[in-house]
Amino acid sequence: MEPTAGSTSSTEAEREPGERVVLGRIVGAHGLGGQLRVRYFGAAPDNLMRLEVALLVESEGAVDPERFEVTQVSAGRREEVRMTLAGVASRESAERLRGKLVATEASRLEALPEGEYYSYELIGCRVEGADGLQIGTVRGVWATGAVDVLVVEDESGAQHLIPATESQLREVDIEARRIVIEILPGLLDTA
Repeated sequence: MEPTAGSTSSTEAEREPGERVVLGRIVGAHGLGGQLRVRYFGAAPDNLMRLEVALLVESEGAVDPERFEVTQVSAGRREEVRMTLAGVASRESAERLRGKLVATEASRLEALPEGEYYSYELIGCRVEGADGLQIGTVRGVWATGAVDVLVVEDESGAQHLIPATESQLREVDIEARRIVIEILPGLLDTA
């Protein structure tokens, strides 16, 4: 039941058909011909590597993204890809895009195997214990490198960090926006 890192941009319980998922951030230019250095979010750049149209936005909530045809993507530095966009042909034009987020529509993401989820799918899900105890709502997913961690906020605003392991997550029902967890001793203690 491992989440696959993607975006933690939306906290709405219902998903819009054209929902955007942020895949990375432009961190600079590579070379003189307009190629971009894009730091990818998540464990792997798979969705960035197969991107055909990039939606560039200033922030996750931006309404009108700039659309660019992706003409080339290749591996770059560690945790980066090099991306070429149609119409971006100089180092200066590439540098003007520095800091922008690279997004795509959720419907264009690669399908995941059974039992795996994109992080954005978990945001907004209700979390409860196997005994029915209401714990809170997923507000974020931290990719720690070893095990992703769900950031769950309860009614009082306290945050609980829940490891997203198969043994911890008993049931994940994306359609019902519900996650059932195993409550271990000390798991819900707040500092």
